[in-house]
Amino acid sequence: MDAVIVCRACNQHQCLDDLKPGMAAECCRCGSVVAERRAGSLELTAALSLAALILYVPANIYPILRMNLHGAYSESTVWDGVVSLSRNDQWLVAMVVFLASILIPLCKLIALFLLVTMAKTKSTRWREERTRLHRLIGVIGPWAMLDVFLLAVLVALVKLEQLATILPGTGLVAFTAMVVLTILATLSFDPRLIWNETEETP
Repeated sequence: MDAVIVCRACNQHQCLDDLKPGMAAECCRCGSVVAERRAGSLELTAALSLAALILYVPANIYPILRMNLHGAYSESTVWDGVVSLSRNDQWLVAMVVFLASILIPLCKLIALFLLVTMAKTKSTRWREERTRLHRLIGVIGPWAMLDVFLLAVLVALVKLEQLATILPGTGLVAFTAMVVLTILATLSFDPRLIWNETEETP
């Protein structure tokens, strides 16, 4: 069934046939890509999500911050930060860090695995709900990087050579890699596969 689409570059209206995975359509006027289907979308999304899930463990177990203050050395994990904030009655900040660093990334990965699994089995159940779930993943995505920005601000404010030296820990490296892989997994998933009953071909 042909669909009418509008080119974002030149505003040309044109009819578009159904595209198979690995194909792209160009505008008949300016040559810009107006639509494309990624080949191997499910496999790539599953691989990136699995890699991110593996990194999720060290990201939350190993310290994200190492600090040397007047000879006193300390290490802090994400959970240590949440506990410390809550003990100091900073409940709102503690909840934000918990959601952004622990809960939201895990929920995103579980949601991606659910989308991939149901698309791979060509399930026709909950299509509208899965489409909304995919949109929700895109909306909550920036929250998963909130603590990275907070840490950058913290380092900029606290790293004064005469007072303290702050160094990134293994957990921060793992967390950053997990965030990047999760973003790539989200971008690699083709939501049209939710509604596509035909097999994905390379």
